[in-house]
Amino acid sequence: MAKGGKAPKGKKITLNVAKNCIKITFDGRKRLDLSKMGITTFPKCILRLNDVDELDLSRNMIRKIPDSISKFQNLRWLDLHSNYIDKLPESIGQMTSLLFLNVSNNKLTTNGLPVELNQLKNIRTVNLGLNHLDSVPTTLGALKELHEVGLNDNLLNSIPMSISKLPKLKKLNTKRNPFPKPEETDTFIDSIKRLENLYLVEEKDLCPACLRKCQHARDKLNKIKSTAMATPRKAIFSNLVSPNSMAKESQEDWRLYSTSS
Repeated sequence: MAKGGKAPKGKKITLNVAKNCIKITFDGRKRLDLSKMGITTFPKCILRLNDVDELDLSRNMIRKIPDSISKFQNLRWLDLHSNYIDKLPESIGQMTSLLFLNVSNNKLTTNGLPVELNQLKNIRTVNLGLNHLDSVPTTLGALKELHEVGLNDNLLNSIPMSISKLPKLKKLNTKRNPFPKPEETDTFIDSIKRLENLYLVEEKDLCPACLRKCQHARDKLNKIKSTAMATPRKAIFSNLVSPNSMAKESQEDWRLYSTSS
């Protein structure tokens, strides 16, 4: 911090500087990248570039986002992570084209999240991790297109049912929160992981190395199961036949075949 307790003076962003920071993404979208620029105040001049599709103001020292940010009506991707933001403007609800919003690693509290967030009907990813949230706004439950939600490293002690009922939710990060009963949250998160990571294949579709790995894991599980049941070995493998009995049956079959011949 500068002498006298004042915050350091940030870099001034002019319109020309901002124009030179516009990049074209691999899929042909216009991204205004002002990350890691030492900015302390939202540069109003960039409002004249409101036709961009993506805006990156991450890793700066910005403390306030103005209501005028809603002028970015075409914005699909907004990255504000790693700043000093403690409140989002109500006007953010007007940015209905947003698909991605990252405000992690800021100073946001639950009161700093406006109800108007529930107007972002198309949004798919919201990252609120590394903030100071003590509860999750139920308005997130209205965002039916959400695929990913980051809530890690906050002050949460519960997850509202409206989040658990989101129809398209695939990833939910709630790590490092002071949950009183983490096993309940873990059960919900595990159910999402199972939906995402469970694959059924036939043995013939596996390569030899993968097949051996699966067989080894199955053998280990069987061994644990047999130890836990603590029953005689014969009872566990009662359906198996001995090599001698197999040989005897083969001899009988051969005799029958010879007789019929």
